[in-house]
Amino acid sequence: MDQQSLRLLAESFLGGQLSESAFMQEMRNRWTLGVSGSQIDLDRQRRCGFPEVVYGEGKQLEEIRDIFLAQQERQIAPFATRITPEYGEQLKSWFPEAEYNALGRTFRFPHPEASAKDRGKVAIITAGTSDRPVAEEAIETARWIGCELVLLYDIGVAGPQRLLQQLPLLQNIDVAVVIAGMEGALPSVVGGHLACPVIAVPTSVGYGASLGGMTALLGMLNSCASNVTVVNIDAGFKGAYVAGLMAQKVGEARNQLKKEL
Repeated sequence: MDQQSLRLLAESFLGGQLSESAFMQEMRNRWTLGVSGSQIDLDRQRRCGFPEVVYGEGKQLEEIRDIFLAQQERQIAPFATRITPEYGEQLKSWFPEAEYNALGRTFRFPHPEASAKDRGKVAIITAGTSDRPVAEEAIETARWIGCELVLLYDIGVAGPQRLLQQLPLLQNIDVAVVIAGMEGALPSVVGGHLACPVIAVPTSVGYGASLGGMTALLGMLNSCASNVTVVNIDAGFKGAYVAGLMAQKVGEARNQLKKEL
């Protein structure tokens, strides 16, 4: 809740326009709202930088719809992950202004502030085309945040010349999200070429000994590139969300510098 809203609410209570019970209920509704069995965190953006994201897996279709409506009513641009094609088709009929990404399984509403200011520049890089579903989740997350994107696909270590050819595109990025399965080597290679944070996202792509992404995860955790950090297996959303937080801070610093100059 912003200071102006809090001041007006307090004045209404002190002036007798609101009873104590109505005042307390209004205060609760400003931070948390119960919708279809879910408790929506309305204060997440103020505390954490971005609004609460809906994890669609396991939720009823109507529950997701009701959460979206409640967020929109409070000027929050909804974003959901792990949305099945069946759910995506129905949600799209209810919310035609939103974008459903079937490969990434995301449902994204346009962010009213996405292009209003510098929110940082993020590169999303995949080792192989089999990593594309995880990459699409990351891409949609970064678009919802409003980051400027550089997208590089299929530049894994089996063909190291492919990364070298693309390095000029990566020199001015703020954060890189590198998505790889199998042995998970690409983030270390990228990290050895860039002067920015590299967020490694292991995927469950690979044959038996890849162990559903565990081999890539452990390889990334043991990276000798000092600028590499790691998120969970197949967590394209988490990788891009953290990258967005970092990039947004850099963007804010650039905005402030421009004002001072």
